[in-house]
Amino acid sequence: MSARLSLAIDQGGLLLPTSGPIVVFNPRAGDDLAALPREQALLVQPFRPDHDALAASGFTVDWMVPQTDRFAAALVVLPRAKKQAQDLIARAASQTDGVVIIDGAKTDGADSLMREVRKRTTLDGSLSKSHGRIFWFRTDQPGFDRAAFADWIAPDAQRVDGFVTAPGVFSADGIDPASRMLAEALPEHLGAHVADLGAGWGYLSARLLADARLETLDLVEADRIALGCAMQNAADPRARFHWSDATLFRANPPLDAVVMNPPFHTGRAAEPSLGQSFIEAAARLLTPRGQLWLVANRHLPYEAALDAAFAETKEIAGDTRFKVLYAAQPRRTRR
Repeated sequence: MSARLSLAIDQGGLLLPTSGPIVVFNPRAGDDLAALPREQALLVQPFRPDHDALAASGFTVDWMVPQTDRFAAALVVLPRAKKQAQDLIARAASQTDGVVIIDGAKTDGADSLMREVRKRTTLDGSLSKSHGRIFWFRTDQPGFDRAAFADWIAPDAQRVDGFVTAPGVFSADGIDPASRMLAEALPEHLGAHVADLGAGWGYLSARLLADARLETLDLVEADRIALGCAMQNAADPRARFHWSDATLFRANPPLDAVVMNPPFHTGRAAEPSLGQSFIEAAARLLTPRGQLWLVANRHLPYEAALDAAFAETKEIAGDTRFKVLYAAQPRRTRR
């Protein structure tokens, strides 16, 4: 979010309520929220790094709000996934007794969503600025239909390929082919203590739990919604679930093996440094003889990071799209 919210208030006629709670769905670290009355604002962000950064800036933050809660106003910061964006708009409309504001980049579909919203209700205002769009409508306007967006509300969970997923999580519509490749390349037994860094909704972890000799499995995932799915897909007394940034996670005891399909996007551009940070974290978490198994898109330059962090590295499987990389004997032992 740029300064569109402030501009809409200063020049576009947008009015925020002077009392009552204002909910903000999907704000991100670094968003310009200066125009919000901090004492009224409740930020909803299930992604742990953004959640913690926003809380550190002084806002009240939670990863979800009950659907029975009511708000004087709502702001939806658009995510990239259209179904998730529609769901957030619908939930905001159903839980708000005042203005509903939608803000997002045009590359995230802000203009097309505005056109779709306009078919369902009357807009109170809109403004285009900094390659983005902010627009708003009022649920307390005469004739507003509370059911206007009911078909946009997504189920809290969905079942795909026998697994529970949710709108907006990574690979929500099916098993990620890279994760499937990694699962098929893994040996039957990786060790007694294993972690899945960036576990997502738990596909790899469910496969790992088939090993009867496994004693503990740490599922580390920054997206609380995805982690909730993993709790169902990898329901096992040996599984331990951590809502955490994988690069900051601490393991107890040290791990015999780490598996991962690390993320490499925060926006639309690839950021290999994310995966490299995961590799460094794995080296720190493992025992001196520990092993790392990871899958990545073919073009991502992870080999140098692996060579720096491990004494042994090699590619063990792959095709034109993906590669499965193995590393052992971390140079950076647990601190």
